[in-house]
Amino acid sequence: MGKKRIITKEEEGSSEDGKKETIPSVSKKHADVGRLNVESTYNNTKVLLADMKGNALCWSSSGSLGFKGAKKGTPFAATKVGETVAIKAQVIGIKEVAVVVKGVGSGREAAIRGFISKGINLTSIKDATPVPHNGPKPKKPRRV
Repeated sequence: MGKKRIITKEEEGSSEDGKKETIPSVSKKHADVGRLNVESTYNNTKVLLADMKGNALCWSSSGSLGFKGAKKGTPFAATKVGETVAIKAQVIGIKEVAVVVKGVGSGREAAIRGFISKGINLTSIKDATPVPHNGPKPKKPRRV
């Protein structure tokens, strides 16, 4: 005889590629205000939502959403990252955020626009991109 096979039907809410989108309806964490840190490089965009003390509440990046290679650094990927973090922020109960932007990538503004599109208010936008004042000491001249 052998083992009996149990066939289960797929749920209607699952996506095409078999992955289920799970967003918790109730979160253990709760905060009203927070700080949104956006790090945008040429190759990737990372968004982290923290409370005002600096403790991380949720995060996302374009690489974690499934974008690969050069597509990770695009404004479209940054918009999707911002929307994903905004959905998680709504579950936590965030009403308003202060934004800190770091980096020179093309997803700087796109991530913020994606976040705003879900209806969370911004209180301030600060640019914290590191800028070198003089740089490292140059190499000595080559002696032949």
